[in-house]
Amino acid sequence: MVSRPRALKHVQVREYVRSLVEGAEPGSPAPSERELVTRFGVARMTVRQAMDALVSEGLLERMPGKGTFVAHARRRPDRPVGFTEEMMRRGLQPESQTLLTRLEQAGPGVARALDITAGDSVFHWRRIRRADGAPVCVQDAFLNEVLLPGFLEKAMPTSLYGALTKRALQPTWAEDSITADLATDTEAELLEVEPGTPVLRVARRAKCHDVVVEVSRATYRADRFTMFVQVGHEE
Repeated sequence: MVSRPRALKHVQVREYVRSLVEGAEPGSPAPSERELVTRFGVARMTVRQAMDALVSEGLLERMPGKGTFVAHARRRPDRPVGFTEEMMRRGLQPESQTLLTRLEQAGPGVARALDITAGDSVFHWRRIRRADGAPVCVQDAFLNEVLLPGFLEKAMPTSLYGALTKRALQPTWAEDSITADLATDTEAELLEVEPGTPVLRVARRAKCHDVVVEVSRATYRADRFTMFVQVGHEE
């Protein structure tokens, strides 16, 4: 007789919370992280991963300083969101530290992704992205100078997508390529982990209708970021 494998711990927590909140009144409080840690005997990060999944599904919503509650309506993303909005949606406080801003010539790969010619001018913006003060990823964004004249002449914005929206360039479509890898020495230092620690590499190409407005490469700490992908739609 073959025994059935036990579900991963975060899946057990997720499905337990789902059973409690599905059908509950919008605005009803969800179980606290402390309560779930005690009940299941798991790490707080495991509980956070389970709750993040339900927030991303639109079943729960976080209110900073208040807690996590049954969402008033299922929210299905109808457009790409950047790091700032994604972290706020998860109930975390996003922060950014700029490491590099410069105008440079696009290499063949960046040029192809941006639909421009190799050697054309692009803005290169490198940042450490944090959530609740903890480093989550290192991100390099490449932007077509023609679309963003004067971008480096003012203080860098808190949110790239917010800045694009102000210029009527809000992304309407994005494609992400996700790869599992190990942190290099430089990445490990910036992300405050040991070299060789597992990371997720996410390459994004975002468009505003037919115009490519962003190409980025980000390296995420695998222990602090879970990516959720919804396929299809509910009946």
